[in-house]
Amino acid sequence: MEIRFLAPELRGLDGANVELCACAIWSDERPMRGLAALLDWRLGGRISALLKSGFFEGALGDALLVPGKPHVPFEKVLLVGLGERGAFGEERFRQGVLHVAGALERLHIRRAVVELPGRATRAIEPEPAITLTLECVGASPEHDTWWLVEALADQKRTEVRAAEERRRIRSV
Repeated sequence: MEIRFLAPELRGLDGANVELCACAIWSDERPMRGLAALLDWRLGGRISALLKSGFFEGALGDALLVPGKPHVPFEKVLLVGLGERGAFGEERFRQGVLHVAGALERLHIRRAVVELPGRATRAIEPEPAITLTLECVGASPEHDTWWLVEALADQKRTEVRAAEERRRIRSV
């Protein structure tokens, strides 16, 4: 799987040429932050309305596919629930990544913009996030390219760790 980057800003998202964008939402954190907040703004508050109505809660295991276009450059927006922020850790991160990856596979989407679980709120640092992501889906032939939503300062840290992980895997 190839890793590329987009900055967490609307202009960067507008240049993405992929069918789907995926982000995670906590069940107990309002207002939303990160990519979910940007998408919500562009979608005219549609995500907030879904949360307020209780149709989508952000509970662990929740997933919802909403239409994106014409308000965002993606046909589909995948929302994945992470549950309560206080319960977040490496295992919850893995569950979130596998949930996103599984949804992409079922939808036959090989290239997507993905905000890794917990990264928007810095609940997990970039290095362990990319290490765990590559452990979960890095060798999967079902995924061609993920554009990770990362701040510029964290993109380099993520790239360096991804290169180290790939070298480590090849040497084993």
